[in-house]
Amino acid sequence: MLNKKKIFNDPIYGFISIVSDLIYDIIETSEFQRLRRIKQTGLADYVYPGANHTRFHHALGAMHLMSRALDNLREKGHNITNQEYEASLIAILLHDVGHGPFSHTLEHSLLNGVSHEIVSLRMMEVLTKKFDNRLDMAIHIFTNTYPRPFFHQLVSSQLDIDRLDYLKRDSFFTGVSEGSIGADRIIKLFDVVDEQMVVEEKGIYSVENFLSARRLMYWQVYLHKTGIAADEMLKNILKRAKQLAKSGASLPPAGGLDYFVHNQVNEKELTQENVLAKFTSLDDYDVWAAVKQWSTANDKVMAYLCTNLLNRRLYKIKLGNHPFNEQHEELSQRLLTQGIKRADLPYYISSGSISNAAYMAHNQKIRLLKKDGQVVDIEKTADLPNIKAMSKIVTKYYLCWPNDLTLPAN
Repeated sequence: MLNKKKIFNDPIYGFISIVSDLIYDIIETSEFQRLRRIKQTGLADYVYPGANHTRFHHALGAMHLMSRALDNLREKGHNITNQEYEASLIAILLHDVGHGPFSHTLEHSLLNGVSHEIVSLRMMEVLTKKFDNRLDMAIHIFTNTYPRPFFHQLVSSQLDIDRLDYLKRDSFFTGVSEGSIGADRIIKLFDVVDEQMVVEEKGIYSVENFLSARRLMYWQVYLHKTGIAADEMLKNILKRAKQLAKSGASLPPAGGLDYFVHNQVNEKELTQENVLAKFTSLDDYDVWAAVKQWSTANDKVMAYLCTNLLNRRLYKIKLGNHPFNEQHEELSQRLLTQGIKRADLPYYISSGSISNAAYMAHNQKIRLLKKDGQVVDIEKTADLPNIKAMSKIVTKYYLCWPNDLTLPAN
């Protein structure tokens, strides 16, 4: 009989154990193995060459931290059944299984208005059929329909297992030390009151460090301006492909990506198993193969974008506190004088905004358990002005343009 009690050697945590046969079988599915071929941080390796870790790494790491959190809660006397324990591990293991190629970069480029959480749920529904409905409790935890909400809060909240792993992991692989957090201490200070997650009061500064690290990682990694330029270029390639397909123009074949170039797929269509299967067969390699194919396209715009992305000749980019309306118009006029068609300008010049909110105080709040048993919202704690500051959304505007053009002085 096959021994399914395997271990993975993880660079962050050391040995990660597979605690049940069902979890082993889920990891062995093609749906989960696909995560090996999807980078955790999209095109961040164009900024930080070490950022080649995958959603597969992250899912296993999050499952490991979830087991540590549940063990800690059991030690504090909370009753967690073996079925709840396994279901929680499965919920966190599969929480990102719906990510498409390049993770967040193309989240709204291939599908219309469909988040990766929705795709993850659809995939979990497919998997539970494969495993005789044994994932049903995990689905209830994932969708917050299980009667003990703290399980869902461990999967998805302002201070969840997902964030504890990705901050620590992304910090390690990018080399951005400011993202390092004390995940072990935070997990040790988790507790449950009235079936809701809380953090013991003595962990308040660890939580503050976690929120600060998250804010810094957004500016230095997830919203790094060079990364934004690369993302915009890749998104514009997909937009151009769809526009060419709509107009009937010829385009070199792109394998599995062709279906999503020629069809507008929304949430309703994704309920069809054949469409879901098409999407969940895609990975980063499909997109790179398409970009290489399209770099030889007859369409000048497509060839320009693909060739430049392949060779890391990215857009130039500028960040500021206000929209770049005047400079956008000046760049547009200069490109028009160089023979660029007005209809093609959006593929050469991109603009928009980015936002950084380390702590969404209006959302699921982080609650502290005080020594007297009282539970309070963390932002109401008098001696933490930093947390109040981090609950404010910071918005910056960006303007991207071809790297062989000089930005007009302004």
